[in-house]
Amino acid sequence: MGSILTGTCSWTDKTLLESGWYSDDAANDPEKRLSQYASRFDLVEVDSSYYSLPNEKTAELWADRTPPNFTFDVKAFRLLTQHPAEPSSLPKDLRALAPSGDSAKKRLYLKDLPAEGVDELWSMYRQSLMPLHSAGKLGVVLFQFPAWFFPGRDSREYLATINERLPDYKKAVEFRHGSWLNEKNYDRTVDFLRANNLAYVSVDEPQGTRNSVPPVAISTSQDVAVVRFHGRRVETWDKPNVSVLERFKYLYSERELEEWVPRIRELAGETREVHALMNNCYSDFAVRNAAQLATLLSED
Repeated sequence: MGSILTGTCSWTDKTLLESGWYSDDAANDPEKRLSQYASRFDLVEVDSSYYSLPNEKTAELWADRTPPNFTFDVKAFRLLTQHPAEPSSLPKDLRALAPSGDSAKKRLYLKDLPAEGVDELWSMYRQSLMPLHSAGKLGVVLFQFPAWFFPGRDSREYLATINERLPDYKKAVEFRHGSWLNEKNYDRTVDFLRANNLAYVSVDEPQGTRNSVPPVAISTSQDVAVVRFHGRRVETWDKPNVSVLERFKYLYSERELEEWVPRIRELAGETREVHALMNNCYSDFAVRNAAQLATLLSED
């Protein structure tokens, strides 16, 4: 059986800091805050790296401030997952390569950068995570694709480039559209991910919407499997202009978490490590549910 790590998809959310879960001296001290979190969980996901490139020095501090067996999963920068980004989110050198003047755009996509800019972006992202990798604390780089990233030749070609760009890191892929796992595409999707050693991210999310991905546990890498819990708040999942807090404001019941215990154990029998992450990051909901899930998984 592979090992099972549990944690949350952030440790610095404002509502978590306001919830009282952290001690008073840790709530306002980054070092103590991470230390307290790491004393209770063995895994965390870095969410800030989606919005801007991680700082290499910050990654060094994360590695230094956590126990030897602690693991960081890191979200890929949004341009690398086909999401748009404001030019201001790019490092200065890359900003200079973005369209300017009459061609300037308020939001950029990866295709808007010249080839040398794309190469540099991947290189900078890879280098920013090297301190975690060198310390043995980098879990997976999580590529969370948008709902408009549909199955097809172009999408599969892009997924194949991930290994070329980050050859020494473990990669996990999360889809936000259920067509990747429909009757037509299921086998092809799973076979493709396995052929490229890309870990499929199993999800627990609201069902019955136009984009819903089914809550199935799938192992496509011998190295790692990932499960992310997004909550089951159907009314806000696909609704436009809903804040992140409102979308993920959901507290799982113990019965709902129990549904995943046999699935996660099955994944652990097929891979070396399973990462179970709570993304219902509102108040202390995620840390409460992560602790519950860890307890359920430890029971015989």
